[in-house]
Amino acid sequence: MADNSTSLIASDIEAYLKVHENKDMLRILTCGSVDDGKSTLIGRLLFDSKMIFEDQMAAIVKDSKRFNTTDESFDLALLVDGLQSEREQGITIDVAYRYFATEQRKFIIADTPGHEQYTRNMATGASTCDLAIILIDARHGIQVQTRRHSFICSLLGIKHVVVAVNKMDAVDYDQSVYQNIKKEYREFANALTFTDVRFVPMSALKGDNVVNESANMPWYPGSSLLKLLNTVSVNHDAHQSFRFQVQYVNRPNLDFRGFSGTVASGDIRVGDTIVALPSGKSSQVKSIVTFDGDLEKAQAGEAVTLTLEDEIDISRGDMLVRPHDLPHSSAHFDADVVWMTEEPLQLDREYVIKAGSHSVFGFAESIQYKVDVNSLDKLDAQQLALNEIGRCRFETTAPLQFDAYEANRATGAFIIIDRLTNVTVGAGMIRAAVSDESKKSHKAPHAYSEFELEMNTLVRKHFPHWGAKDISRS
Repeated sequence: MADNSTSLIASDIEAYLKVHENKDMLRILTCGSVDDGKSTLIGRLLFDSKMIFEDQMAAIVKDSKRFNTTDESFDLALLVDGLQSEREQGITIDVAYRYFATEQRKFIIADTPGHEQYTRNMATGASTCDLAIILIDARHGIQVQTRRHSFICSLLGIKHVVVAVNKMDAVDYDQSVYQNIKKEYREFANALTFTDVRFVPMSALKGDNVVNESANMPWYPGSSLLKLLNTVSVNHDAHQSFRFQVQYVNRPNLDFRGFSGTVASGDIRVGDTIVALPSGKSSQVKSIVTFDGDLEKAQAGEAVTLTLEDEIDISRGDMLVRPHDLPHSSAHFDADVVWMTEEPLQLDREYVIKAGSHSVFGFAESIQYKVDVNSLDKLDAQQLALNEIGRCRFETTAPLQFDAYEANRATGAFIIIDRLTNVTVGAGMIRAAVSDESKKSHKAPHAYSEFELEMNTLVRKHFPHWGAKDISRS
């Protein structure tokens, strides 16, 4: 902790807390290929920033005697790799979140796995981040997972990227190795949607250019990683359209009826006119209720309960918006999909499509293309396998209210759930609604009822010799 923060804590704890509360928040993702040093980097950031408590440090030193994979006195990766299987194998499996702060801002940093098998975990961690740190092992250069993770970051709307060329100590801090990796990555990233790409040569293990600038690389004129994170300007658009997805109808007694949820984007004030979708009924906001008292205004990220002047029909899954700033409402749309399960995406198979708190049945009527993550070429496909990414056209049994993902990440995303197993099998980013002319040619498949699906499953399980049709794949 910096000296002036320490003195402020000692002299006026309330003033310190107020300053800390009003700091800007930056959400960071670390990603890249296997063993590129993501967990070690986070541990080094926290260690050199004096953000590790004494008891945490003692536990790391103790565990390092058993699990150490770095041949150092202690293994900083153990700070975030907390699962037994992670420590035994020296890999990251689940997404781990760590929180820390500097004088300039607060950070939430997500450590995501590099193995292809856990790409879905990486996509989950990336979905809420503002900036991605993409690590590259200087010994091995750009790998397939480096390209896949970069492409997923681009799909998920992350605009700011720091490419950390790690393990420079293992190549004797050779400038030419760094420059070659930098050139190759720039050529690949030209086809992506990043607006701000920066490069840092570093060694997370030794601490070079992580928090403190390195004396081993005098040829590098830029800033350390932490300095970049402190100064990067991330535009949190405060002028986005107001979107509020109802998660719960709060009816504790006869005198109160409110609609609870989190403001997905924009802001709302007492007295503002809103429209409830899909019904189209309008009313005015009577009050904005929270556990700590009523508010005059609520903005993106705040969990509140809205009460209205009129008794209109609103249920879980409905969306509240402003009357002159409506989202798209359609049962047909194109979306980019990251497929997350062993069983591939099947055309015309019915899934649950869940956008926010609203769920409908739907199916992929066509796969327009899948993407080769190495070349970014668009390839013909009839299905999407595990970890593949493609552009699909969807049809749902009822209209969804959404914005294009580029305009609003909160209301442009959805997940795909298997109807029989209730497992999340894919994640999607809506790109556009489909016009009436484009959707006339496709006929929807028969929508089997829950009873039909359950009975068919039981028959196939207990009486396989009857030859029941697998209607879940039809």
